[in-house]
Amino acid sequence: PTFFSVMSNRFSDIELREEEGIPTEEFLESCYAIVPVLDKLGPTVFAPVKMDFVGNIKKINQKFITNREEFDTLQKIVLHEVNAGVAQVRNSATEALLWLKRGLKFLKGFLTEVKNGEKNIQTAL
Repeated sequence: PTFFSVMSNRFSDIELREEEGIPTEEFLESCYAIVPVLDKLGPTVFAPVKMDFVGNIKKINQKFITNREEFDTLQKIVLHEVNAGVAQVRNSATEALLWLKRGLKFLKGFLTEVKNGEKNIQTAL
C-alpha cells in the first residue's frame, strides 16, 4: 500500500453533482488529506507550499461553515461572492480556491515528474 492508496478522502471519490458542482465538504476533506504528503516530501523544502495550501483550505472552510447548506458546493460559494462583488477581494474564498487549484496543479506536476523517474528535487520542482 502507498500513502495515496490508503487515503481516507480522495479527490477521485468525490461525486460531482450534475447541476450544482463539486461538494465543498468532500473537496475540503480531500485537500486536508493531501497535507501530510507535503511533510513526507520535505518539511523544509515544502514548508511554504504547505503553509499556503493550508491557509487557502482554511479560508474556503471559513466561508463554508458560515452557511453549510447555502455553500454546499464550491460553485455556490464562488457565485455568491461574485454576486456580492467580493470574489476578487483579497482573502476571499474565491481567491483562496484559485490559489488552492494552482497549488494542487503544482503538486500534481511535481509528483508526475518524480513518478516518471526524476531523482533531482530541484529539477522536478
